[in-house]
Amino acid sequence: MTKHLARLGGLAAVLMSTLHAAPPVMEAVDAKMKAFVEAKEIAGVVTLVADDEKILHLSAVGFSEIDKKTPMPTDAVFWIASMTKPVTATAVMMMQEEGKLSMDDSVAKYLPEFRYLKDAAGNEVVITLKQCLTHSSGLSDLTPEETKNLTSLKELTPVVAAKPVQFPPGSKWQYCQTGINTAARIVEVVSGKSFPEFVQDRLFDPLGMKDTSFYPNAELVARLATSYKRTDAGELEKADLFFLNGKSPSEKGRYPMANGGLFSTATDYSIFARMILRGGEWDGKRYLKEETVKQMTSVQSGDLVTGFTPGNAWGLGWCVVREPQGVSAALSPGSFGHGGLFGTQAWIDPVKKRIYLLFIQRANFTNQGGSDGSDIRRDFQNAAAK
Repeated sequence: MTKHLARLGGLAAVLMSTLHAAPPVMEAVDAKMKAFVEAKEIAGVVTLVADDEKILHLSAVGFSEIDKKTPMPTDAVFWIASMTKPVTATAVMMMQEEGKLSMDDSVAKYLPEFRYLKDAAGNEVVITLKQCLTHSSGLSDLTPEETKNLTSLKELTPVVAAKPVQFPPGSKWQYCQTGINTAARIVEVVSGKSFPEFVQDRLFDPLGMKDTSFYPNAELVARLATSYKRTDAGELEKADLFFLNGKSPSEKGRYPMANGGLFSTATDYSIFARMILRGGEWDGKRYLKEETVKQMTSVQSGDLVTGFTPGNAWGLGWCVVREPQGVSAALSPGSFGHGGLFGTQAWIDPVKKRIYLLFIQRANFTNQGGSDGSDIRRDFQNAAAK
């Protein structure tokens, strides 16, 4: 193609510049983000807005590292934390489509250690895969001390199964990390691959998500945005990624946190999000059937009261906006997505055909009801939706 364009002289230059033009920038979004940087709410941010065909906005504001005054690049790598959960759910649904599991199956069908699952009174308990993905299983979460020496999901699940179930499965919603990891372990059992291998082979490689990994290489680590927390004095100071226990993100001596261990970039995650928005298809390849995507991203939690912000329900690994309000007011009913502990957000509006990605690295949003309820998320979505 380049050779043909070269024969066209000046017109070729115009065509080539168009082909390689940077994505547009929404000035209203940048203005809001710059205000948060100047107020020392965040060090820097990457924002991305897309429809099902193209990127409508991509911009970086502020710093990747404050001390060095390193500008935030649009290809900065972030720990996306619980934005991993929709990826895990997608892997589970792939296995359902292949007939290797069902949402209504008991976990014990695949993981023998769960045959002896009990509640605090010693009564036997049965949980389903669907309950794991809707945060209604009642499984107990583990402490950092209990997980720091675990190197695989195979080692993790017996520790989970040994702890008492906290409430009758299906009776309430309680955000649960171990349920998601248990679902990922089932993917390993039925696929015959480790979970990192499975998502690499079935999602990341074919989608072209070259910057997404549980164990980012040295090149990706070099692009990792520094994490910060806000002090009581209104300053930003560095915050460790606690689950690494002081080690490099590249080191593989820790289990793959299917609940929240992925690193990625805004552009990479936008490919995954657009594939879901398009009903499971991307670049001519089908990853999931449309009806499977609809099942995964529609309400599966019934009438249970769910978090994290008002008006939500839960799909399978995805939060669903049942009644938009507050921070979700700019989204249509039926929108779905997930946030991450350090402020990252990914929301898909199937009515407006829009994707909203907010990539930041700030630890303590507790005073705003968690990162899902942050002013940054609200102002970003409001500005981007106009």
